[in-house]
Amino acid sequence: MLEAVSKKWYQRIPHPIVMLFAIIILTAILSYIIPAGNFERELVDGRQRVIPDSYKAIEQTPLSFLDTFLAIPGGFASAISIIFVVLSSGIMFGILERSGMIENAVGTFMKYLGLERRYLVVILMTFIFGMLGVFVGYENNIALIPIAAITSLAIGGDLMLAAAISVGGVTVGFGLSPFNPYTVGTGHTIAEMPMYSGWLIRSILCLSALSILAYFNIRYFKRIIKNPERSLSLGIDTKGFELSKPLELYRMSANNWLIMAIFVGGMGVMLFGVFEYHWFIDEISAIFLMISIAAGIAGGMSGRTISETALNSVSVVAPGAFMVGFATSIKVAMEMGNISDSIAYYLSQGLAQLPLYAAAVAMSAAQSVINFFIPSGSGQALATLPIMIPLGDLLGLTRQTTILAYQIGDGVTNLFNPTLGGLIAMLAMCRIPFDKWLRFIIPVVGVVLVVSWIVLLITVSIDWGPA
Repeated sequence: MLEAVSKKWYQRIPHPIVMLFAIIILTAILSYIIPAGNFERELVDGRQRVIPDSYKAIEQTPLSFLDTFLAIPGGFASAISIIFVVLSSGIMFGILERSGMIENAVGTFMKYLGLERRYLVVILMTFIFGMLGVFVGYENNIALIPIAAITSLAIGGDLMLAAAISVGGVTVGFGLSPFNPYTVGTGHTIAEMPMYSGWLIRSILCLSALSILAYFNIRYFKRIIKNPERSLSLGIDTKGFELSKPLELYRMSANNWLIMAIFVGGMGVMLFGVFEYHWFIDEISAIFLMISIAAGIAGGMSGRTISETALNSVSVVAPGAFMVGFATSIKVAMEMGNISDSIAYYLSQGLAQLPLYAAAVAMSAAQSVINFFIPSGSGQALATLPIMIPLGDLLGLTRQTTILAYQIGDGVTNLFNPTLGGLIAMLAMCRIPFDKWLRFIIPVVGVVLVVSWIVLLITVSIDWGPA
């Protein structure tokens, strides 16, 4: 009995599948409690946007016992693109790893840099992945996550440090990016403001959050160097991520450089397509497959070798792909119960009763709650900002501050949002279970949220405008 009482909070975290299933059950229960309702929507630039003051109650559509379980295959069907990008990126990494290019590249890099600079490596990589989140996007970076895993193990870290550097960096950079087209861009479009205005304060916040993450990463790294038993990834298989020989023996062969050129060239084509032709998940998956085949051929692999490597790679990332579909089931259950719009409506009504400064922080907190049910940044913007912006106008908040409150609520909670498919997918690439990730990231989230809310209150006090 005493042992049960003395358990720490992270020892009580249930298995991720149990956690997600409990949220699905909770959603089904809420469909009986929360009145069903929806907002009218209009088509703007090819996307559905909520019409303010159009909320209306509709006939209750509670989830039956069967509906609750039907939401699960519905989630997999809805998330099929993200599920496949996990599989295709896993295949690509498997082929690149089998060729020896990634191991030789990381080993050669560390040989010339030296292990005495390993703390600098952690800081630099945290900011590099952060900048990838700022300028490249979110799921677009999924194929780069294993590079952090190999590098982390090469400098004496573990897979949790790899996840903290890469997944944490990309998520913070993307969530608080001053140039995020899905959140800030959509918000400025809805608010009819200059695109990406207010970038300086957002940049300061983003760099501050990345600095906080880098501090936690270094602190954790020092802890596990001093006592490896304190690693949060003990027992997790590191096969395929470890260097196989001493650093002084590494060098890049001509074939390694050729395969690296294929990889970098393919990623360049992907980014060009994303920015020029608005490619998304399916096109990214296709590029990953092209890189896989080209790298396999360049590496002299037979068709059988490529096929067997692909299947082995799929087996490694399959649990993460499963979790993506399972997490998306929550969103499907919300839609079946018609309570997503109701939650947004009732939260906005509660905010109207608060004083100015409290309303700004509460608006951010409300967006955090909504983010668990609408994990898409642009989807949440289109669903909530047409409600929140007029509400902010009535309260006396500038539109720039309202958008920042939304961005903080959406972006920071993405670090621990179990319904965000991209997060679950990238953690899977590092083989980190969600419950172990929570143990590391919750303190980071707490500090980043406090700093973000301080910045938010400053913007209220200076009446932050469009500049």
